[in-house]
Amino acid sequence: MNFRTLDLNLLRVFDIVMLERNVTRAAARLAMTQPAVSNALRRLRESTHEELFVPTSTGVRPTAHAEALWPTVRTALDSLRAALEPQAFDPRTDARNFTLAMADATAALFVPVLVDLLQRESALVDLRILPLTTRDPRPMLETGQADAAIGFFPDVASALDADGSSSVLRRRALYRCGYVCAMRHDHPLAAKETLTLDDYCAAQHVRVSFAGRQRGYVDAALLALQRERRVMVTVNQFFSAAAAVHQSQLLTVLPRTFIEATGFAPELAVRALPFELPPIDVMLLWHGRHDADPSRRWLSDLLVRAATEIEARHNPASPSAACAATLPAVPRAASPDAAPALAAAS
Repeated sequence: MNFRTLDLNLLRVFDIVMLERNVTRAAARLAMTQPAVSNALRRLRESTHEELFVPTSTGVRPTAHAEALWPTVRTALDSLRAALEPQAFDPRTDARNFTLAMADATAALFVPVLVDLLQRESALVDLRILPLTTRDPRPMLETGQADAAIGFFPDVASALDADGSSSVLRRRALYRCGYVCAMRHDHPLAAKETLTLDDYCAAQHVRVSFAGRQRGYVDAALLALQRERRVMVTVNQFFSAAAAVHQSQLLTVLPRTFIEATGFAPELAVRALPFELPPIDVMLLWHGRHDADPSRRWLSDLLVRAATEIEARHNPASPSAACAATLPAVPRAASPDAAPALAAAS
């Protein structure tokens, strides 16, 4: 490639096609025609002497060379944008699009609050929510598929602790919550104030696994107690699990704050788990290359404000807990003799 003759506008087209994985959507986002985008990709392919995209039934799939090239291109474009754009951001006059990655349980809490905050500010900001299919959003942040991620990321937190100041990612703690066992209000176990370990293991369950794994952290916790449960169904969303137990005699494990967001909380019974799992520490993650961007700082502040409102709504008496006041009381479980400290997931 001869960099001196390269049209840098082609890199912006490449970046948007990588984000959208669809030439038509990329053209709309770039305010270009589809043939113009296709022509730009052809010119970039000729300049790099490498195939960049492969057509699919739903759009295009990047080649390995494109995947390797994208992080460098995105970082360079972000640096140029930070240098050339105004160093102030007013959401009432500056239109921006942001992409957030979060699981369905998190989105159910955040989206209504974010919409309310944006409307109160008359912000010209559009938000796009991407579902998380893993507890590791780092690839999405590194490639620019998401501007920020919100959720419970224990492995990421450990990696950031190990990296220390050399990490390219930034994080901020938002709030803490815990998991509970949920069931239909007329489930036989709902008649008992205390959920015992024997009753829990004898019941049938719905497991939530973002990646569809056959075993989760709850199963690991039970194994440490030399116990196991019968999992009838594994789903990749908390809402699907809540809907399943709402219409069956199954049990599931849900974030405490998510119960109200299911839409049928009065028809669910919640009980404390009869074994210990550590709390859910919900955090905000973003890439450090955006630190100098005033619009990204505004976004981070907006997400922190939303988390503060979520905290206040769920436990106004204790802003650090975010888990109890507006939800049904959870009877305490009978504690086993020993329970492992494991990262919680159902």
